[in-house]
Amino acid sequence: MTDCNAPMQTTIAKEVTLTGVGLHTGKEVTLIFKPAPTNHGYTFVRVDLEGSPVIEADANYVVNTQRGTNLEKRGVKIQTSEHVLAALVGMQVDNCILELNASEPPIMDGSSKYFVEAIEKAGIVEQDQPRNEYVVTEVISYLDEESGSEITIIPSDDYQVTTMVDFGTKVLGTQNASLKDLKDFKTEIADARTFSFLHEIEMLLDHGLIQGGDLNNAIVYVDKELSPETMEKLRNAFKKDKISVKPNGILDNLTLHYPNEAARHKLLDVIGDLALVGTRIRGKVIANKPGHFVNTQFAKKLSQRIKLEKRNNIPKFNPHATPAKDVNAIMDMLPHRPPFLFVDKILELSDTHVIGLKNVTMNEPFFVGHFPGAPVMPGVLIVEAMAQTGGILALSTVPDPENYLTFFMKINNVKFKQQVNPGDTLFFKLELITPIRRGIVHMRGNAYANDKLVTEAELMAQIVKTKNT
Repeated sequence: MTDCNAPMQTTIAKEVTLTGVGLHTGKEVTLIFKPAPTNHGYTFVRVDLEGSPVIEADANYVVNTQRGTNLEKRGVKIQTSEHVLAALVGMQVDNCILELNASEPPIMDGSSKYFVEAIEKAGIVEQDQPRNEYVVTEVISYLDEESGSEITIIPSDDYQVTTMVDFGTKVLGTQNASLKDLKDFKTEIADARTFSFLHEIEMLLDHGLIQGGDLNNAIVYVDKELSPETMEKLRNAFKKDKISVKPNGILDNLTLHYPNEAARHKLLDVIGDLALVGTRIRGKVIANKPGHFVNTQFAKKLSQRIKLEKRNNIPKFNPHATPAKDVNAIMDMLPHRPPFLFVDKILELSDTHVIGLKNVTMNEPFFVGHFPGAPVMPGVLIVEAMAQTGGILALSTVPDPENYLTFFMKINNVKFKQQVNPGDTLFFKLELITPIRRGIVHMRGNAYANDKLVTEAELMAQIVKTKNT
């Protein structure tokens, strides 16, 4: 999920406020973008409700997709979340808090343009943690057999999206749109406005919805004859003296930004809906006849798959690779000696991570008394081996490691998941959780054997100069 060379996470530099009207509620709403800490993702906060409840932008909270992507957590709702989420992804902001005093962000002009401008006004800043990213390694698909809508994601070096729309109407026809680089989102996708067909508008009006709609925030494709009764209904709803149909089949008072604006807006929706996966994606999305239902079903599938892969994510280690440090080099750095030295090799060593190896043999001294009839490596010694490997990472940051020691201050969240037995090869991977400051080293450690995670822990140590130097 993360890469040592990955770009750093981002958030906005300061708060920025937008006001407008909710499309379906017709109510004035204030939206405040706020900076968020690392690994926070996107959250909505309903400040108009008691306790200011928080709803995470999570595919598992999707409850309705009939008129936008609507989230609900413990009875608290967020409607039409997709346009603002698309803006955050498109501007490559990883962490942001979205405060609302209503259930729905302002519709603005029906695109992401004004949200993008607000993010630009706030400014974007780097944070001190690498960006989380799900790298697609094989084809993943979701098909809705009823509608024929299908979304597929395939491996790619970048996050790319292609949409193909076909509504079976003469007025709209078949359209395609592609985004090959998120850097182009602002100029090519952000201002593509939402659209609707006349028969849908009539139905929504009849049900008392789209109270905040006007001809400036939705393209209306006229897919049926405009009767005098319909004309009257639209004039009243949109508070216009006169309404007519342009030669290209859309209602007047609006000019298309692009001939394929509908396909571009569908692409915008895909990006916004897939933000609900909860992590960056590196892969190419191909969406055929996308809609909020198929988008969010695909987001749920992808989210579950990512969680499963993360749980079973066993790195591949090569015990035969030329070591970064052999046992003699290890003993030059660490004060430990057999039988209390529990690291045989260091396979990898960088500024932020270390991978060590221990061959567990039957002649280990602790097996003599630890369950002699069914020898199992003591969990406390697995953690000690992990700590020694972490000590190599810590001491590699000082110019004369032989004159320093690492003393462990705290070990948290230790979990033992599998036994380690004679004949196993143990691999230890430790990564810095935060940069080393004032000699304090905070690491996340995992121990693996037999392609399984056997132990995990968080370790904190202090690098201390020895007294005799």
